[in-house]
Amino acid sequence: MTTDRLGVYIHIPFCASKCYYCDFCSTAAAKREKIDAYVYALLCEIREFAKAQKEKRWVDTLYFGGGTPTLLSLENFADILSCANDCFELLRDAEITAEANPKTADFEKLSGMRALGINRLSIGMQSVHDGELKALGRIHKFKDFEDFYADARRAGFDNISVDLMYGIPEQTMESFEASLDVLTALSPEHISSYCLKIEEGTRFYQKRETLILPDEDAVCDMYERMSDILGKSGYTKYEISNFAKHGRESRHNTKYWTCDEYIGFGSGAHSFVSGKRFANSRDIDAYIETDGAGTREGEEVISPSVAENEYIMLGMRLVRGVDIPKYEARFGKSFEEQFGKKLKKFCPEFVILSENNCKFTDKGMLVSNYILAQILDFS
Repeated sequence: MTTDRLGVYIHIPFCASKCYYCDFCSTAAAKREKIDAYVYALLCEIREFAKAQKEKRWVDTLYFGGGTPTLLSLENFADILSCANDCFELLRDAEITAEANPKTADFEKLSGMRALGINRLSIGMQSVHDGELKALGRIHKFKDFEDFYADARRAGFDNISVDLMYGIPEQTMESFEASLDVLTALSPEHISSYCLKIEEGTRFYQKRETLILPDEDAVCDMYERMSDILGKSGYTKYEISNFAKHGRESRHNTKYWTCDEYIGFGSGAHSFVSGKRFANSRDIDAYIETDGAGTREGEEVISPSVAENEYIMLGMRLVRGVDIPKYEARFGKSFEEQFGKKLKKFCPEFVILSENNCKFTDKGMLVSNYILAQILDFS
């Protein structure tokens, strides 16, 4: 690991409605009693993890993901944050994020969340066009997002990330540019923009043969246009899908890309701690019934070769790329001998390779998966 500070992820698997593209561990329309029972199981799991540690771990990021965390009550949030403070050394300047869906919280709840110490919101906007939102199965209209965003600002949130999607049904370059123009005018501190992927088990997967989507060339054009518009609007692309104003990069998600340690709590949550990767079962009922115990699946000790591959694969997602001296110090290998010859055939159009750094060009990011498959050994 590169830091002794732990990231904490809290999974909240409840939604008002399941979006057509979503394959996350989540369920729709849960009753309050079930949500409260789930939170109790979460508290048990957090406490059990803390008991097993030799000493309290320092925590500098805590992230409520989902699902839709804003379906939690303020009492739920308060209980979880109090437990985290008891079980960890939660730093005073910790980044504490909650994902949010418009129409699932009002000004009063947002103010209460801010007062509890949540200092960052990640809001799922996806598009400014109601037709595109309906095609995605979203429960909100753009006006709902506008009202929610304004309430969040009034509640004191000065670090907001907004999700935007491209390559979606009914979308054109013109409609995507309109979404970008409206979003940049709102000026959130961070923007995450994701290309639609059709995942098994989703409603879109069932309709995949009849879905009308932008073609591959159009999607690439959208990505390049987005990078240009956001760059001119004061946002720096620091990861393939993420853009931020200066100093507002997601500290929690950066842990994933730099192979730092993180612990996940809740049904379906993933962890990487002490050289091991593991996950909890996606069975929400079993998680509740066992008070968060006995649902861990697939523990894997990360071998040196897997760690090396992941360090390169995840590091290359970052615009800054891989710091070669840090790689060589960490793994005791020559970057040139391991990857130099394989990478040079992609230079300079797709990869920029220097003595101290290796990174993708903007064009290379569009074919990053192909290039990584050519240089890494996943056997």
